[in-house]
Amino acid sequence: MDRAETPRVVAFDGVGLGYPGGTEVLHDVTFSLDSGSFHFLTGPSGAGKTSLLRLMYLAVRPTRGTLTLFGQDITRTSRRRLPDLRRRIGVVFQDFRLIRHLSAFDNVALPLRIAGAPDADVRRNVCELLQWVGLEAQSGMAPATLSGGQQQLVAVARAVIARPRLLLADEPTGNVDERVARRLMYLFEELNRLGTTVLVATHDEGLVRRYRHPRLALKDGALAALPAVRTAETVTVPPRADGTPLRPQPVPG
Repeated sequence: MDRAETPRVVAFDGVGLGYPGGTEVLHDVTFSLDSGSFHFLTGPSGAGKTSLLRLMYLAVRPTRGTLTLFGQDITRTSRRRLPDLRRRIGVVFQDFRLIRHLSAFDNVALPLRIAGAPDADVRRNVCELLQWVGLEAQSGMAPATLSGGQQQLVAVARAVIARPRLLLADEPTGNVDERVARRLMYLFEELNRLGTTVLVATHDEGLVRRYRHPRLALKDGALAALPAVRTAETVTVPPRADGTPLRPQPVPG
């Protein structure tokens, strides 16, 4: 498929980001993500990864340059248009950001309910996804009663449940063991095969080596030279949490 047939979901052109009273945390960032692409975002702590993601999920706007999402110039888009754009984006936050007074089930269901999905569809899709990530028994529990790894799984499930056009994940495997990390990566790749553009920010070089995806490398707030894509290791897809074989299925939505 050529570029004319693969629209850009994200495009940065000379983007800078600074905060009042401080220096720029991102400067002269230029890159684009095509629809259906999968990239890693790497760099040391303080390189600007989280700031780059905040721009992409519309928490802040650039202080200079042009940022385009889904064909919309964000620097010129009115505030009333932003909620519609945000609904096309799934975000896995490093600190989870679960709603404390909602159960795991209701946290995951929130994007579908906001979109107006029928209750029967919400229940079916949320139950299936919670079962897949191994949290069926914890569906009625509040976030404060879950472990850090379980909260991470709820945050991932919430981000993917509505099958977003763009998925942004900030250190999604940082609080889980290797087996669960492989399951999450399989979920992200299945979503990507269904057409979602995926960007995963990570410190885990082993994760980057294991999967055949290019990377964007940040250093001191700017994009560094991109390392070559390494050949992926053989990855065995883990079974469901109950031990039964996993059959690839579309992510519920």
